[in-house]
Amino acid sequence: MHQNVSALVYVAARAPDANEDFAALAKTYPTPPASAGIVYGGEEGRLTEEAFLRDFAGDVPEARAKLLYATQYPFQKTLLAGAVTDAAWHSKPVYYAVSAEDRTINPELQRYLAKRMEAKTIELPASHLSIISHPREVSELILEAAGHG
Repeated sequence: MHQNVSALVYVAARAPDANEDFAALAKTYPTPPASAGIVYGGEEGRLTEEAFLRDFAGDVPEARAKLLYATQYPFQKTLLAGAVTDAAWHSKPVYYAVSAEDRTINPELQRYLAKRMEAKTIELPASHLSIISHPREVSELILEAAGHG
């Protein structure tokens, strides 16, 4: 990690520990609905329009959510199966914004991750895209992490 990084901010995010099988950890929680909407083409995955609008961007205004769907960048299958070799959250201050209405990453899993990291945590009544639907709260958390809060 770069020496200028002073803190980490997770927003409805995966936060695996070093060498952890995150997929196995996630399976200990109910499967979020968005998982059923993933379609693969080779090594890349995307959400169907229905899953994107309902499960990924559920609280984003429809016109914006449709634009985001149309421009979504595919993710690599390795995202769901890869392991990290070092978890920076062991050595940096951590902040976490839990999306309480997330249908992409189980909110209970998010709460567990935040607690495990001993993160300063906020909870938002939001879909997975809380960074878009709750920009003020997320930016305030980022500013706090940067020492400006």
